[in-house]
Amino acid sequence: MSSCELKESLEVVLNFAKDEKHTVLIVDDEENNLQLLKRTFRGKYNILTATNGVEALDVVNKHGSEISLIVSDQKMPIMEGTDFLKRVRETNPQIVKILLTGHVDTDIIVSAINDCELFQYILKPFEPEELKIAVEKGIEKYSMANNNKVFYKELRELFYKTIRAISNALDTKDSYTNGHSLRVTLYSMILAKELNLDESYMEDIEIAGLLHDIGKIAMPKSILCKNGKLTDEEFLVMKSHPIRGEKIVINIKKLQMISEWVKSHHEKWDGTGYPDGLSGEGIPLAGRIIALADTYDAMTSTRPYRTALSHEVAISEINRCSGTQFDPELAKKFVEIEAKINTARLNPEIEYPKYSFLAKNIDFKVTSEFSNANQ
Repeated sequence: MSSCELKESLEVVLNFAKDEKHTVLIVDDEENNLQLLKRTFRGKYNILTATNGVEALDVVNKHGSEISLIVSDQKMPIMEGTDFLKRVRETNPQIVKILLTGHVDTDIIVSAINDCELFQYILKPFEPEELKIAVEKGIEKYSMANNNKVFYKELRELFYKTIRAISNALDTKDSYTNGHSLRVTLYSMILAKELNLDESYMEDIEIAGLLHDIGKIAMPKSILCKNGKLTDEEFLVMKSHPIRGEKIVINIKKLQMISEWVKSHHEKWDGTGYPDGLSGEGIPLAGRIIALADTYDAMTSTRPYRTALSHEVAISEINRCSGTQFDPELAKKFVEIEAKINTARLNPEIEYPKYSFLAKNIDFKVTSEFSNANQ
């Protein structure tokens, strides 16, 4: 090697050493959005851009080994975001993927979970600060994965974060029930622990609790947030959410087992519930547990058409409906542990991590997400 060639090689190495920024690929077909995203991350990362999925694939083919993270829009001409990210997963699985969309589409959710190994799913319009935090965490994940962290733990964390993202997307659709899924999950886990159920079953109950109302994600907001009694037609639409939820969950490979639990959380012990009119022990145990927790939280939360009931009134109602609406043994146990339930209601951000398997696997804060209208 000549002295000139050696000098050039050293300059390349030194420049690379100085440039420690991660590279982020931004994909959006709207120029205004693309410029907004570029401004959001300018200076902190090396930015690559593309205006559609096909163009973005070409960028990945050329620079895939350099790219740490992709932020992609969903609705784009030629190739949609999920199709593009699926291709990226096949060729460059190490790249962290974030999807932006202005539409809550259950097919997109299922595709993203099953096919794209999505890190995060963010609804438009988004706050730039929210996206900055998501990208920072994604870059952390990329760095950890490339530092030979345990692969199984990373996949588990990714799975849990996706579940939380979907649950949060549902709760924030209705400001009056913000945090509802987390509270229902907390009460369900407390009851499950009192029943001495094994840890793997309780872990599945946590996931089922977070997703029990996922079928409502496609409900019209005019029905979901109506300030008054639903008409018969509106109630029929609302009653379809357990079946809708089952259809979403059953298509997610890791969640097929809990799809029946999601479907059955509005069944009643005496057979008068919906959607299938199941009765007694024909209702899955987890469905019976979540039904109790769901009803308790509904009673103790303020809704557009009424203020929250007291803990004492809610417990009295559960006791009264034992053997009709609720499994009598579960209702009896729920009433016996009503002090623990009330403590969880008053201090959910403190109590949730004590029971959560999710909290053992990922770092998250629950204070703001538990803000609800029962206060």
